[in-house]
Amino acid sequence: MRINGLNLKTDIMETKEELQELEQKVSIGLKEAYRKMVIFKKQKNSPMIVSRNGKVIEIQPENIPPTTNAKNEYAN
Repeated sequence: MRINGLNLKTDIMETKEELQELEQKVSIGLKEAYRKMVIFKKQKNSPMIVSRNGKVIEIQPENIPPTTNAKNEYAN
C-alpha cells in the first residue's frame, strides 16, 4: 500500500528488522553485564541478591550460575 509516495509494507518491514536488531544488541549487552557481575561477585566473595517468587534471597558466590536463564534453580 502506498500513501503519499511511501510504501507502508516496506517501511513496516524495515522497522521490524531495526527492532529485532536492537533487541539482539540489548540482549547481548545484558548477558555481558551479567557475566561481568558474576566475575565481580566471585572475586569479592559477595552473594548475589535476587528476588524469587516475591522473596528476596541470597545466592552464595560459589552457587551463582555463569549464565542467565530464567529456569535456573539456585542452590543455597
